Amino acid sequence: MPAAVFLPLVDPTAAALIPALALIGPLLVPAGLLSAVRPSIPPTGSYIVDATGSSNDLVAILNDGAQAVVVSAAQLETLDVPRERIIVSIAENEVAAAASLSHKAAGVLITSAEGTHTAKSLGLQNTDVYLQLKTLPAADALVESVRTSLPSTLVIPTASLTTGVTTSTHLSIADAFLAPVVSDRPDGLFPTIVSSSTHSSRPLGMVYSSRESVAEAIKSQKGVYQSRKHGLWRKGETSGSVQDLVAIQLDCDTDSLVFEVVQHGTGFCHLGTPTCFGSFTGLARLEDTLKSRLQSAPEGSYTQRLFTDEKLLRAKIMEEAEELCDAQTKEEVAFEAADLFYFALTRAVSKGVSLKDIELALDAKGKKVTRRKGDAKPKWEEKVASPAAPAPAAPAPSATASGSIRMRTTKLSEVPQNERPALLKRPVLNSLAMIDKVKPIVERVRNEGDAGLKAMTKQFDKAELSSNVQRAPFPTPGEDVLPKVVRDAIDQAYANVKAFHAAQVDPAPLRVETMPGVVCSRFARPIQRVGIYVPGGTAILPSTAIMLGVPAQVAGCKEIVLATPPRPDGSISPEVLYVAQLTGVTTILKAGGAQAVAALAYGTAEVPKVDKIFGPGNQWVTAAKMLVQNDTDALVSIDMPAGPSEVLVIADATANPVFVASDLLSQAEHGVDSQVVLVGISLTPDHLSAIEAEVERQALALPRVEIARVAISKSLIVLADSLAEGMAFSNEYAPEHLILHLADAPGAVATVENAGSVFVGAFSPESCGDYASGTNHTLPTNGYARQFSGVNTLAFQKHITSQEITKEGLSVLGPVVVTLAEREGLEAHANAVRVRLHELNK
Repeated sequence: MPAAVFLPLVDPTAAALIPALALIGPLLVPAGLLSAVRPSIPPTGSYIVDATGSSNDLVAILNDGAQAVVVSAAQLETLDVPRERIIVSIAENEVAAAASLSHKAAGVLITSAEGTHTAKSLGLQNTDVYLQLKTLPAADALVESVRTSLPSTLVIPTASLTTGVTTSTHLSIADAFLAPVVSDRPDGLFPTIVSSSTHSSRPLGMVYSSRESVAEAIKSQKGVYQSRKHGLWRKGETSGSVQDLVAIQLDCDTDSLVFEVVQHGTGFCHLGTPTCFGSFTGLARLEDTLKSRLQSAPEGSYTQRLFTDEKLLRAKIMEEAEELCDAQTKEEVAFEAADLFYFALTRAVSKGVSLKDIELALDAKGKKVTRRKGDAKPKWEEKVASPAAPAPAAPAPSATASGSIRMRTTKLSEVPQNERPALLKRPVLNSLAMIDKVKPIVERVRNEGDAGLKAMTKQFDKAELSSNVQRAPFPTPGEDVLPKVVRDAIDQAYANVKAFHAAQVDPAPLRVETMPGVVCSRFARPIQRVGIYVPGGTAILPSTAIMLGVPAQVAGCKEIVLATPPRPDGSISPEVLYVAQLTGVTTILKAGGAQAVAALAYGTAEVPKVDKIFGPGNQWVTAAKMLVQNDTDALVSIDMPAGPSEVLVIADATANPVFVASDLLSQAEHGVDSQVVLVGISLTPDHLSAIEAEVERQALALPRVEIARVAISKSLIVLADSLAEGMAFSNEYAPEHLILHLADAPGAVATVENAGSVFVGAFSPESCGDYASGTNHTLPTNGYARQFSGVNTLAFQKHITSQEITKEGLSVLGPVVVTLAEREGLEAHANAVRVRLHELNK
């Protein structure tokens, strides 16, 4: 425990002084006065209990919040609590025993005649010394006693203290506290950091204090400082932004102070901001936002709904807690923890609980020296041991082993219309929250260029690179790293994808004569510089390199930059390297995540800037793409907001459970944030149970079973009574991949309105589209199939229009244009036609 400048010993008459004394450190409270004094000590205050000779339960005193207890040597022998919570009391004639006792206690309290003992003189290490003088000098001389006793701490009875000025009988609390403080400034002022008791994320500002201002601050328990121009400065006296003083501390060199305050009003800074260093961040900013929303949330906002719907908030807290438990990577854990913090703090704010209240509760828990066993309550142990039962409307599942792999089930006809949107939500956070997270990464690449990119590649991919890029021509991987069978498979996939995408190229410019003498044309030109993002992480994806590289090659893009995370040795996987060679990639960027997107968008000394970025990725990649496309400095577009992979399978009574389960798992193994949905059309309980059993059986045989387990736990079975009802749900969900296991799958295609790609019939697995059938597997996710197409050749081109008008054509069209331009008040437009018509009429 840190030593205080002095330690006030509370007596029965000290009630009025306790709030002021609690500002500057712990109080020493006799055990007999504890019950009377404790209510007067502020929640932020601390106290030490003098329990020498007391019969009180010392462990209970510590559990109840005491910072430490003072005990006799005899009591010390029987007390089994952490050393840092014990101070042993010894008489001056027993100081020789101090060293032998110090290994059991963090401090020694010595009753002394003159107070000359220090830890060094007593041969103590890591032990605080408290001196209780048998006879106190006059109060005005006590200041010197406090100073000369340092680094030991002088115990001063509260009967000798006052919040007023020092006299011969009473010592000013401020004078005692400031006794060791020195200033190296000509004006004698002390630099003072002001921090928020409720927002610990950053200081409020830096000011100056004097002995007079500190005395006034302690006496009034308000923020009072010394203005270098205007003298004593009572913060907020004119603006209303007053401060309640919570604590004052000295720094380790005793030449500066910290004031911990509760800030009221608009904020600390004269500019009206919360701090002189900008706004709060993190949890502090979130707490302020939630408090504001509690008072005046926008009508219909999600936060307002959370405040008014306790059932929803309760469900979200439990849902996010489970997702945090399921998270595996560092990024996923941080992501899910942030989500849980949001909902937990919403709950706290709704009940009037602040972050400071939570911190105080944590501190109180930290002071307990005895704890319960800490096992989970039975209902939660049972929940972890076996999956939750499905909703009552769903068919009863067959018994499964502990830790089984199951999807949630709901019957569509029994879900109220206002709850249907919840079924459409993917297990991802909102894009605005993710964009806030990727901004610092993107800005670092913009500001630091190649150096920042290398640093993040080392941090995230564990690869230390001499260069961020590798330029064509690329070496052909040998058969030792890329066997012939793999190369042949890549070659076949490349040929199929190229054939399908080459057929998409416009055979000739579009040419239409809209009226005699007026010919309008449209012709395609390739986007000159494109970036294609190939994820790495938990899987090697040469297939994505094919799906993006081929249309770029077919479209005729002159510069193709392929970004992909390097392996720890700095190399690129041979599969991706081979595809880069096949598809005419000009540069490989050895980076992944948001930092790769930023490098493609803005360019660096090594990395060429591109005009459009393509490719799927996790939530970080998707958010970075959305961020840079809206930055006019980047002047870059994106293919689509392609995020975590997803599949929706529609199955009727003719579906093979083995096939259905395999299709669900083909996407679930992509990542823990993938989602799979099964829409069952009039399935019997037995048929549904057979599919669920197959999902578990096949999943347990997968090497990526743990990833599939998490993805499946977040996924959904929707039971529909008819194909029309099931297809309507699918069109609203707008899946990335739609697989039709139906008696008449080809006939159902006509009813598909929203989907990235459709797989028709039992023998059209999604895997074929992912790898080699010819269609593209880079598809819109998260419901964006309502607005976006999947990647295709035209996505790598832009279309330019032209018009050619003859004299005869203008003579007919011109008057129409003049009339419309005049109607819009654009005379220059009209004039450009008039002068030509005038020439024709000569």
